[in-house]
Amino acid sequence: MFNHKLPALCLMGCLALPAQAASDSELLLQEIKRLSERVAQLEAERSGAAAVGNNSLAERLAQVESRVGALQKPVERLEAVQGIAFGAGLTMVAQDALGGEVRGSRSQANYRADIEVTLPGGMIGPAQGELFAHLRLGQGKGLSLANPSYTATPNSTVFELHDGDSAALLAQAWYQLTLPLGEAQTGTSARMEFTVGKLDPFIFFDQNAIAGDETTAFLNHAFVHNPMLDSGGDVGVDLHGFTPGIRLAYRQPGLRNDYWQASLGLFGSGPGASFEGSFDKPFVIGQLEAGQELGAGLAGSYRLYAWSNGRATAYDGVTEERHSGWGVSLDQRIAQHASLFARYGQSTQGRVRFDRALTVGAELAGANWGRAHDRLGLAVGWLKTADTYRDADPDGYGPSGTERLAELYYTWRLNEQLELSPDLQWIGRPGGNGAARELTVVGLRAKASF
Repeated sequence: MFNHKLPALCLMGCLALPAQAASDSELLLQEIKRLSERVAQLEAERSGAAAVGNNSLAERLAQVESRVGALQKPVERLEAVQGIAFGAGLTMVAQDALGGEVRGSRSQANYRADIEVTLPGGMIGPAQGELFAHLRLGQGKGLSLANPSYTATPNSTVFELHDGDSAALLAQAWYQLTLPLGEAQTGTSARMEFTVGKLDPFIFFDQNAIAGDETTAFLNHAFVHNPMLDSGGDVGVDLHGFTPGIRLAYRQPGLRNDYWQASLGLFGSGPGASFEGSFDKPFVIGQLEAGQELGAGLAGSYRLYAWSNGRATAYDGVTEERHSGWGVSLDQRIAQHASLFARYGQSTQGRVRFDRALTVGAELAGANWGRAHDRLGLAVGWLKTADTYRDADPDGYGPSGTERLAELYYTWRLNEQLELSPDLQWIGRPGGNGAARELTVVGLRAKASF
């Protein structure tokens, strides 16, 4: 049976479908819009957070860079001073001649100051450079012996440029290159050394661990260096002990303190030592040396050398001539707190006042009597009159035999910077003069070092 209401319902349903569809579409569009706005909001928040993070990171990086820069400056300053060594010493000596004859006052005092600086000299290939400078100043002439003496002076610390004035002198200024030569079989590296500039030749030749520093050990000139070279004048340096020169050395270290070394030096002599003449006829010296331990801590050094000086002066003090000779310098620790030294020199050419010299001595460390840093030193020496000088007798007193020397000192260490050293010297037959009075000198040395 046909229902007349069905068409009406169908019509109403068809009309309702588009209206429902329109409502759902609006809702969907609203939801999409809302989601789009949320996505945009989230992206904006993320971008803002990233910007904040980036800014924070940049700020932190800037702070780190600033701190690193602040720290780099001290590091650069530290690197700039790395390899720099500095040393300074002030030595004062007072002496009194108790016996014998002297010129002027029998009591004399002097001081000497030494300042030394070592600077890094850069690299030349694999060779390491080093620059050394030494400034010296002082005042006081010291004792002047009335009779001619082979010892030259009982006080080797004397330094004065001008009468009564305290003036400074650039004593040394030299550059040294050290070239390593690879690993030796002993596992240590050999090396070559080349030195050029204004030098003290005794830094590199005739060294001695016991008798080689007048500010800490023996004061008498004849004990500080080989008398043939120093007191006898064959070294040919200027009035203050320095000269321009060059030196070449090969050194081969061994185990512990063992080593051997060969070196050759050419130095200005006569006027050339004071930069007032040519470098012709230089003072030439070659040395072979070796170091060896006799036992644990018992180190020693042995040196053999020969020299020739084309501008030496004969005993008349005027005639220029060639002088040649040879010598040895030995130092050896024989016990934990006891060491010995010896030097010998002999002239082979030239008219000299004395042609052979022998000095020997010992040093005891204060640990033997409960003063670990104190030292006791004793030395004796003989300087033999040359036959040519004896026969010529230019000074008219009939020189013969030997001049005899002795020195005793005690070093009392007050602290790391200050030492006091009472000193006693005796000179017999000065200048080989058997009629001359013996000379006795007492003194006190004070040294402050930094």
